[in-house]
Amino acid sequence: MAATIPISYYNSFIAKKTISLVGSSETPYPVWPGIFYSPYKNGTFPINANINSTQTGGRNWFVEEARIKGGYNNTSVDFGVKAYLNEDNPVQLNRFNSIIYSGLFNSTTGFNETNVFSVGESISVSLDPSNGSIQRLFALNNDLTIFQENKVSKSLIDKDAIYSAEGAATSVSSTTLVIGQNVPYLGSYGISKNPESFATFGFKRYFVDKYRGKVMRLSRDGLSEISANGMEDFFRDQTELINEGFQRFNVVTSSSTAAGVTTTVNVTGANIANLELGMTAIVSGLTTQAYITDLNTTTNVVTLSQNVTIPVSDPQKTEIVFYKFVKDKIEGAWDVRDKQYVVSFQKAKTDISFNESFTFLNEPLQIKNTSTLTFDESVRGWSSYYTYRPNIIFSSKNNYYSFKDAKLWKHHDESVINNRGTFYNSFKESSVVFVINNNPSINKVFQTVNYEGDNGFQISYFRSDFQRLDVNPGSNPPAYGNEYQDTTPVVYSYDQGLYTDTITGQSFRAGFDRKENLYVSNLINNSTVRPAEVIFGSSISGIKGYFATVKISTDNYTDVGGLKELWSVGSKFVRSS
Repeated sequence: MAATIPISYYNSFIAKKTISLVGSSETPYPVWPGIFYSPYKNGTFPINANINSTQTGGRNWFVEEARIKGGYNNTSVDFGVKAYLNEDNPVQLNRFNSIIYSGLFNSTTGFNETNVFSVGESISVSLDPSNGSIQRLFALNNDLTIFQENKVSKSLIDKDAIYSAEGAATSVSSTTLVIGQNVPYLGSYGISKNPESFATFGFKRYFVDKYRGKVMRLSRDGLSEISANGMEDFFRDQTELINEGFQRFNVVTSSSTAAGVTTTVNVTGANIANLELGMTAIVSGLTTQAYITDLNTTTNVVTLSQNVTIPVSDPQKTEIVFYKFVKDKIEGAWDVRDKQYVVSFQKAKTDISFNESFTFLNEPLQIKNTSTLTFDESVRGWSSYYTYRPNIIFSSKNNYYSFKDAKLWKHHDESVINNRGTFYNSFKESSVVFVINNNPSINKVFQTVNYEGDNGFQISYFRSDFQRLDVNPGSNPPAYGNEYQDTTPVVYSYDQGLYTDTITGQSFRAGFDRKENLYVSNLINNSTVRPAEVIFGSSISGIKGYFATVKISTDNYTDVGGLKELWSVGSKFVRSS
């Protein structure tokens, strides 16, 4: 209620006091709540403030002086700055293409001006805004490499460049200059919005340009497209799958917790395996700020950061939704042990049906959620795929590490016996996919397959090329029939294929046999009979085609995780009649 209070002093403050009651039996005490910031321009009183109390001093008004002794023209206090408040007329500008730096820091003398940003000095550097925002900075020697979305450039540190009439640049030191002239690298390449793909070793820097479907290397000779080394189409397709924006991942569960206010919730349902620390909770359709601080996967008890209310009505059917926002990423790092650039294209987990499947050459179609592969400078090519999906990867002190599910893992650990092909306690087979294409214009029958190397390899598949078919007669519109392809069953390894005949008691091998230290096996045709195909006898074998695609891999039987070497793979074939 408004009130007019006569004041006999010049230029004074009016202070407001209320009574705070925690309990009815406690003695009230005064509080001065002030006016807290609110987007609705309304002041808020503290908790338990009783502004309508009939007790003594229920609401009182006090007068304080604005000037010393209340005298005319005496020294006055000032209102001061409004800290942590939004400006009435905000004039801030997001300079996404600029760099600003503070004062100096000297740990020897204790001089520290890192919180000083003097407007009287030139403390900012701006780049061309048409090249997008600055995503990454990297200092090497006396150069600062600046990665924008669509451009890579460098700025000189503590020096500037003076160009001669011929266009040559000469570096000149300056005692007052911090960041000098910006010099762009040749080529329209950038790091897009994936600074996590950046990696460096020595004088080489690697990154992925999603916007152009390229994997780049920045070295002393400038920018190079290392994705063009036999993998241009692959990286074009992979970068198209990566989204820039955040996506919401929901996990819907039920609660068996009794109705009431609680911070621990018993969750049930098939989706609880997808819960993670930090996920926000929604109970009965009301969004809270509670998030998961602890998760017991044995008892299915979730601990939240604050109280939530379980409804009174049938708590067995209370629905609790946990969610978080996720984002696709392109994780990159330098593997200091293998001397390779590792890059991992990762689709975010946006639904519970997500499967960490991997992309391999000539594999059947599948959801391409992860592709982790390496670039080897010694062969100037992409040397291998990997079957692990790291959260973060990095090298330190001659070791290569990765984070997975809040755990730190050390790679290339030789202290553990037989751990090859094992990532995050999960074993995956190692394989090579290649094409046999001798005499490409001759239709062949591949009769056998052989390899030179260690025991423990199997042929996962041996496939011919597709047979092209004519249009189905009478189809309107014209439609082609199914294409046919010769395939074989799995050719087992030397030990895995060993079996004993139950009648004769003799030992035989259903896969590779060893002959003169070479592992050899016949190829059995496992494909369906084609229309009008001529078949001779009951023991026909071999794969018919112009070329064959072969996948050879380690088995899950022979010395799993042990050292296995493969030198060569071949096939005996004859000309098809």
